[in-house]
Amino acid sequence: MIKIEYLERAKEFFRSSEFVKYSYLILFTLCVTAIIASQNFFFQGIIQNGISQKDVIAQRTITVEDTKRTEQHKREVAQKVEPILVPAEDDFIKTNLDTLQNSILQIRKKYVSEDEKKKELNVLFDLSDNPKRDFIVNYLLNVDEPSLQEAFDKASVSLVNILHVGITERDYEKENIQSIIRNNLVSNVSKRQISVISAMLEQVIVPNLVIDDSATEMAKLSAQESVKPYKVTFQKGDKIVFEGEPVTKLKRDALREAGYNVYELNWQGLSSVYVLVLLVTVIFLAYLRFFEKEFLEPRFMALAATMVIFSCAIGVLLPTGFSPYVIPIPLVIIISAIFLKPRISFVLTTLLVALMAVGMQYKAPFVVVYTLLAVIGMITVSRIHYTRRFDLIKVGFYVGVAGILIMMSLYLIDKCLIDVSNYLILKDCMLIFGNAILSSIVALGISPVFESIYHIITPYGLAEFGDHNQPLLKRLQIEAPGTYHHSLMVSSLCEAAAEAIGANPILARVGAFYHDIGKLKRPLFFVENQSYFSIENPHNNLTPRLSKMVITAHPKDGVELAKEYKLPNVINDFILQHHGEGVAKYFYNQALQEEGSENVKEEQFRYTGPKPNSKETAILMIADAVESAVRAMKAATPEEIEQIIDKIIVERLNDGQLEDSPLTLKDLKIIAATFSRILRGMQHNRIKYQENIAEEFKKNKIEMPNKTLDADLEEKIKKLEASKPAILDTNEDKSNNEFHSL
Repeated sequence: MIKIEYLERAKEFFRSSEFVKYSYLILFTLCVTAIIASQNFFFQGIIQNGISQKDVIAQRTITVEDTKRTEQHKREVAQKVEPILVPAEDDFIKTNLDTLQNSILQIRKKYVSEDEKKKELNVLFDLSDNPKRDFIVNYLLNVDEPSLQEAFDKASVSLVNILHVGITERDYEKENIQSIIRNNLVSNVSKRQISVISAMLEQVIVPNLVIDDSATEMAKLSAQESVKPYKVTFQKGDKIVFEGEPVTKLKRDALREAGYNVYELNWQGLSSVYVLVLLVTVIFLAYLRFFEKEFLEPRFMALAATMVIFSCAIGVLLPTGFSPYVIPIPLVIIISAIFLKPRISFVLTTLLVALMAVGMQYKAPFVVVYTLLAVIGMITVSRIHYTRRFDLIKVGFYVGVAGILIMMSLYLIDKCLIDVSNYLILKDCMLIFGNAILSSIVALGISPVFESIYHIITPYGLAEFGDHNQPLLKRLQIEAPGTYHHSLMVSSLCEAAAEAIGANPILARVGAFYHDIGKLKRPLFFVENQSYFSIENPHNNLTPRLSKMVITAHPKDGVELAKEYKLPNVINDFILQHHGEGVAKYFYNQALQEEGSENVKEEQFRYTGPKPNSKETAILMIADAVESAVRAMKAATPEEIEQIIDKIIVERLNDGQLEDSPLTLKDLKIIAATFSRILRGMQHNRIKYQENIAEEFKKNKIEMPNKTLDADLEEKIKKLEASKPAILDTNEDKSNNEFHSL
């Protein structure tokens, strides 16, 4: 039974969506590992167990650094650096001399025998090895006071001279000390005083110059930095390695410079590459899970995987020794910023560059250049206007210029240490610039293809759907002109509000264009179209419940039309959510009057929803109601407009229609202020024109004889006056204000 239970669980797991996700993850990581490791097959045939299996000839001139000899030279230079000495405190040495002199004077004054005084002086002085010991002791005990004081004074002055010169640990040896004392004695010292003064100074002198370890270490490091790397050059046609030769680090570096991958292909190497790929992939997925959860959908993952595999494949297929700056990393930056998000683009590019740098052994400048370009690309793409396609070419230009500046700064730093070819600098700068420009052009051309393959709508795609020549919008203009005009007004409100609160203004505008396309199925049942066609309101012949069914069906009808015309799925949210689960109040109130409150429930007259779950769809819900309500009023004042806006927002909040949206109270205040500003502009006043325009022109013609009225224009004005009553009748609002606000 237990085995059967485990088998059932295993079957469930293999059929579950989790198993599919893990399968795709393993498949992707294995694919990338295989691509990166594929370059090792060629190298595996050359070297086995560290021994070259064949001669390898340089196909071009190669210069590599012999790091072993360079490090050895640095060590030799560091050993030759003399220790840096700093002076220590000298006062205690002078104090010792004064103490010694006072002790001598005290011994001289004692009332003891001569032998006792000599013993005390021998204790005070270490004269055991001094051949003039007896003379020095007799001199100190028996010389007259002025001569002794003269010797003391000369000893003090000599000590100052010696300390000024300085004494090191190396100097602190008997022979060296005696030589230093003799060389720094004051002038006019008698032969008798020389030995006495030297003996006193030998007793008190200690090293006053000590080694500054930190300064000495810095000096050694500075000396090592000044050592130029030892270079070894292999000319074109030279053998890099011979058959049977052990491959040293120098030869490995030369092979790497020649384009060979020096990782030996074995299970350890393969598993290491796989672990690296898996780790990078998990980091990217973790970032999405915690910060950009909405992009964990398979279509977004498929796009990111395609870009990674494509870039790694290009890196592997590059000819031997070719510059890595032709790898289309700028294309990854631009495409992922447009299709995913600029911040996701930065994370994806940084992880990809790190993976390629380790797996393909690119040098540090490769990582620095493309990481900084990922930041620049993220910023520039986020600032472009998607209604102007040329802005994407500008992104490529900015990224290319930034790449040149970064590349030149890195090479100039290298040039301070090693000799770098100007041709190499120019070549890499031109490659990175051309790569960026070409990537932007390719991104511009390939975007529609990626949109179709991965079913991801980009701002460029949205801008195209916002073109009023789109078939569905053309139908709306012809078959439901009132709805079309209403959608235009709502789109202006949505775009301005979305921009004000940091939402997506393009998405909000385009979503507003299509939010009422479901009315195309029954355009005459909606009041904004009835006045245009001058028909009677069909709802007069329907029950409130039937009218409610007709009105609340337009979101569902709109989704069907959207699928028929292949609109992007993101537009469906605007079609379905712009009424949320709100109540069709006009028909609800009508049903209350006809059937009584006990027979009518509010839930029966609600839209099917769902409620808005994004900022853009929530803005549309408010804008749709506000525009209809304000348009239903005749010459609303600014105060009335603000009251209507506030009333509608409060009603939606109290009814819970905004509870699923991320809008904050601050956002709602900004939206209300934006709507008020735009609607006041729509409700502007105009000057009152003369009733009889033709007569006024004729009057002006008489007063200004030099100006004649064109006959054709005069005829047009007469026709305009003749048709004026009909125009006024057509534009007159014949519907009830409450129904108009639905």
